[in-house]
Amino acid sequence: MGKNNLIFGIHPLIEALEAGREIDKILLKRGLRSSEVSHIMDVAKERTIPVQIVPEERLTRLTRKQHQGVIAFISEIEYTQLDQLIPMLYEEGRSPFVVLLDGLTDVRNFGAIARTAECAGVDAIIIPERGSVSVTADAVKTSAGALHRIPVCRVSSIQAAVTLLQENGIQIVAASEKAADIYTESELSLPLGLVLGAEDHGVSQDVLRRADKIVRIPQVGAIGSLNVSVAGGILIYEVVRQAGLGAE
Repeated sequence: MGKNNLIFGIHPLIEALEAGREIDKILLKRGLRSSEVSHIMDVAKERTIPVQIVPEERLTRLTRKQHQGVIAFISEIEYTQLDQLIPMLYEEGRSPFVVLLDGLTDVRNFGAIARTAECAGVDAIIIPERGSVSVTADAVKTSAGALHRIPVCRVSSIQAAVTLLQENGIQIVAASEKAADIYTESELSLPLGLVLGAEDHGVSQDVLRRADKIVRIPQVGAIGSLNVSVAGGILIYEVVRQAGLGAE
């Protein structure tokens, strides 16, 4: 990320937050305390902006400027509030179809999933504020610009998002290679939230327990699992097929 996408210093960051700038994440020097820092932390929590406590050396590596122990990364996009998006979709007479990314960390997979989702007419992508990918320039590039077109919702946790979606009548379908049900034999009807997991360990057990359905893609080869962006594409378009979306 280029220097133009960074904010240095306590007061410039407070001004940016008060102006409504979209912030991807904030780095704070370990041990930094003041009323201004407390205010930054409060606003970050309210807006689900990730905050990392780091050694001063990490901040200094990012810039030679006077950073006052605070550096923020400006987001590539404007995030959408999930609790506002879902009612809006229903008001428009649409059955929501969203994709949730649980612990995904590879920006190339993120970009590829976003590109497929936008092409398929998915209404939003949901990511957690911690332990997951963020919308970087590389992710936008890999998505071929799709991340500038499809709404992205950043939430406190995927578990919280699942609860909110289920409370709004949206069934949650999680992908797992250990599932008993094959995706083509499952009813994937809208409204639906599709959960895709991390590259190494898949969807978390907590989210799997909360899911309404768990499905798998059958495999006959020797390799253990599909790339998550490929699996995501297969499942997204099965939902599209069953819903008859885009059919003329």
